[in-house]
Amino acid sequence: MLSRKKLFVLKVDEEGEKSDEDREVGVRELKEATIIEKEEEELRGEGFLQLAEASNTATLGAEVGNSASVQQQYLTGSFPIVFAAGKGNLDEKEVGKKRSIYTESDLFIAGFPKTGTTWLKSLLFGIVKRANHPIDHSPLLTHHPQELVYNLENDWYNQAFAYPQPHHLNELKSPRLLSTHVPYTSLPESIKTSGCRILYISRNPLDTLVSFYYFVLEYAKKIENEDIVKSLENFFEDFCEGKFTGGPYFEHVLEFWNMSLERPDKVLFLKYEDLKDDLKPHLKRVAEFIGMPFSPQEESEDVITQIIELCNIKNMKEVNKSGVINKFFEKKSYFRKGEVGDWTNHFSPALVEKMNKLMKEKLDGSGLSFKLLP
Repeated sequence: MLSRKKLFVLKVDEEGEKSDEDREVGVRELKEATIIEKEEEELRGEGFLQLAEASNTATLGAEVGNSASVQQQYLTGSFPIVFAAGKGNLDEKEVGKKRSIYTESDLFIAGFPKTGTTWLKSLLFGIVKRANHPIDHSPLLTHHPQELVYNLENDWYNQAFAYPQPHHLNELKSPRLLSTHVPYTSLPESIKTSGCRILYISRNPLDTLVSFYYFVLEYAKKIENEDIVKSLENFFEDFCEGKFTGGPYFEHVLEFWNMSLERPDKVLFLKYEDLKDDLKPHLKRVAEFIGMPFSPQEESEDVITQIIELCNIKNMKEVNKSGVINKFFEKKSYFRKGEVGDWTNHFSPALVEKMNKLMKEKLDGSGLSFKLLP
């Protein structure tokens, strides 16, 4: 793998003569890259670092830009994303000197990829902005939830949008609505130590797998390279072994589950299947958790039901039937079936038995369980 240090050296050498100011910037960047490289070596030596050995041409998102190859590696789990146990976080790895500071008013949606985070984004936006935007004039009628609740690692720091970017963070109105797929231990310290709140959504692993598979398939069609898509069986095996974007699934879920038990004021743990069963009481929980409960008048006017209808999958599909997110992902690819139990149409009894055994092994004693069927 081509290191950060070597990348910066090549960059300085190839650009030829520089002004004194440019040379100072280059030296500063090289020093920072060397420090980061040393940190990564230490993490690797301690066994904390899970770094996929990607091709030299797409080693760093910051160096290669928002390219199709980076997105491809991210989706297939081969992009070199750092998941460190308490070390190496978004502040250090993504922003460098320009570290973002998160505050107690910030609201984060977290979850493993394809567990319902897009749906929860629309619901949270509807709740938070209900006083600013009447339902019939909601930005959700014209925008994708991802354009309203910004994902840190894929959109924000990857500069998916012209605005906002990291240096615009302090310009956003409070409460800032943000999201991430990063495991809890790898979150910036300012998220973990501040009073900001995290809404975590989980989903049973079998439906998560199916949803992720079709999302990657749609992306492959978009870039006309279906060779990147493994068989569903191989996808299943990689998932079980933790070789997946977002890191090992069960560890990801359990970290947030345990934090929700330890700090219920900090983390609200939600289950996709429970939301599908009866959404209304869970939206009331969300509103109370973020300090914006529905008033008796709002309840009498059935505002909760209006938000639910605004954010249902039928409306989301209609609003987002064209256009792209992050330059490569079709907006419509974020909305497929939105069902519980679709996995029954995809996996053999042997694979289902293997997942059941893995769930029992991983979740034993945690108090966490998943509903697999409606």
